[in-house]
Parts: sequence; structure tokens; C-alpha cells
Amino acid sequence: MTPLAGLTIEAVETYAVALPTIRSFGVSGGSVAVAGRPSIRVLVKVTAGGVTGWGEATPIPAWTYETAESIVTTIDRYLAPAVLGRPAWDLDGITTAFDRAINRGFTIGSPLAKSAVDIALHDLLGRALGVPVGVLWGQRRRDTIQLGWIVSGQTAGEVADAVAEGGDLGYRAFKVKVGLHSEAEDAAVVRAVREAAPDAALWVDANQGYTVDGALRMARRLAEYDLTTFEQPLPANDVAGQRRLRESSPIPVALDESLRHPSDLATFVKLDAVDVAIAKVQRSGGLTLSRRLCALAEDAGVRLMGSGLTDSDLGLAASLHLFAAYGIDTPVDLNGRQFLTSSYATGATVEVKDGIARVPTGPGLGVDVDESVVRELAVDVLAC
Repeated sequence: MTPLAGLTIEAVETYAVALPTIRSFGVSGGSVAVAGRPSIRVLVKVTAGGVTGWGEATPIPAWTYETAESIVTTIDRYLAPAVLGRPAWDLDGITTAFDRAINRGFTIGSPLAKSAVDIALHDLLGRALGVPVGVLWGQRRRDTIQLGWIVSGQTAGEVADAVAEGGDLGYRAFKVKVGLHSEAEDAAVVRAVREAAPDAALWVDANQGYTVDGALRMARRLAEYDLTTFEQPLPANDVAGQRRLRESSPIPVALDESLRHPSDLATFVKLDAVDVAIAKVQRSGGLTLSRRLCALAEDAGVRLMGSGLTDSDLGLAASLHLFAAYGIDTPVDLNGRQFLTSSYATGATVEVKDGIARVPTGPGLGVDVDESVVRELAVDVLAC
């Protein structure tokens, strides 16, 4: 074990890797993954005192503004120079340095790029001490997390097959992407999922796809299907609309894209405009700020749910540690295993069986990265 006090950040390296895509996946903003086309993820390696840690960023321009190209250049040219020479344990100071290097804007700037470095630092610190991230925090309330199977972009006629596929793999919870079609078509898809899985936990996610009036119509149409939540129906910055929707919706409304920084959640809490807060590591700039958001939700009496960004196994593990720390006991959307293969994880990694993910117990994130495979998978996203 290496004493944390002596760990100084010596190097921050980025690798854009092309991972095999298993299935296509889309949200209301556009495509996320296309079968047969590699899925690009940006892996980050941080070195301090001879110890290394790995993190991940998931570029999804259809969901946020960060691309593979922007994540690589943001880390290489702005974030890395801001943290080189700093103590690796000083996560609070590094978060401040990030905000000085890349302005927060309205609430947070370049969260995916910042998250990759922050996750890598957590992995490094855990490995230096020989303990998993949860032990590093002194906080792990669960050993397993239930995952949801994602139903995206399907017509009502195709839904039964999609649900059956997840069911055959042991999944007992389903999340349906809506806002992709007309309201009637979206409602038909949800109805088909409920008919195919009458006893499953079921929730819908619009990814900001509706107006207030449209969301209210949809909530009333979908109320009969026993949904746990209606996730992010409105544009992220529509605070007034969210308060109106929360007051009238027969289904609890969960906020995702609206909650980038913990201060966003504070605003919704003050305005009594939030039922459910979704914890999402990359959206909130990493584990450091995500812990602040989760603690605020817990202290404010706001229910927590969990979600991810079609992460590969590094991001999956980071999310599991966070959700386990705060005891999230409802199904979560960590769908990376459904859509891509983490070819670089050739040793210890996340165990998923029958739709249940086991929180890793190995040092750091608990995912062993084969750097030789990373280099083989690396692509130059900046090449013209």
C-alpha cells in the first residue's frame, strides 16, 4: 500500500477506444449506438507515485454537447495541465481547479471530461490503499444493484420480443424510451411493454422530449400502466414547467438532465419542484460532485434513483459504487452491457447475473484494465 499523502499526479493520458456495439440504441435527441458500428469511449489513465487509475467518458452528442474530440482535447489541453503536480487525494481542490480551467457556465462545464479524470483518481486512490471505492468513502449500504433492461425506439409490435430478450437474461425491470414518436405511438409502446411484463418494475424516460402540456397528457395516458416514474419529460432548464408538472402529474416525475450540478438540485428543492432525483456520475462531473448531489437529496427527503450513459465497465463500476453507497434499492438504468462490449476489461470486472450487478470488491473501481488492449483499440479521433 502507498501512503496517500505522497501521491502527486504525474501524468494524465487519454485513449479514445472503439468498442464493439451489440445493439442499436436511440433517445429522443438522436442515436446513441448503432449495431455494427464501433462505440467510441474515452478512457483516461492517471498516474501518481507509480500507482495508476482508470476512468471513462461516454461521448453522446445527442444527449449532451461533448464529443469524443472535445473530451480528448479538454482533458489533454485544459484539465490535465490544471492538476499535474497536485496531490491525488485532494479531490475537492481538483474539482475547484477543473472549474477554473473550464468555466462552470450556468451550472457545470464539460462534465463528461471532468468525470473521466475524477473517476480515474478514485480508482487510483483505492488501488493505492488496496481497498474498493466504497471502503475509501467509508460508505457502502448494498452489495448488489438491480438493473433495468432498456426498450428503445421499438414499435408496439416489436416490444414483446425486446422484453422477452431481457426476460430470458433474467431482467425483471424495464425502462422505456418515449418522446421518439407521436404521443399515441409512445403510449402504445408502453402498453405493449406492460402487457409483455405485467409484474415488472416499469418506468419511462423522455429525455426532454415533451412540452408541459404534452407531458401532462402523456402522464394521464400512462397512469393506468403502474409506472414507477416519468423521467425527464421537460427541457432541462424548464424549472417553472417542472413545478407545474409535478403538481399535476399522476406519476412521480424524476429529474435527470436538469440536475447537472448539486446546486441545480438545491434550486428544485427550494421551489418544491422535484419528486425524484437521478444520480448519474458522468452528468454531474464525476463521483466527487455526485456524492454531494446524493447527500443533498437524502438530507432534503428527495427520493434517489440511478442511471448511467451506456458506459463500459469502468463507468458501470463507478456508478455501482455510488449507488451502493447511498443504498439505492430501485432498478437503475446502467445499460452498457446491453449495448457494447468492454474488451479492455480482461481481468476482474463487474459481475452481472439475472439482471443483478454485484458491487465490485477489488481495489479501486474493481475493474482490471489491460493497457495493451486499450492501445490496440485506440483510434485517433482528431485525425482529419
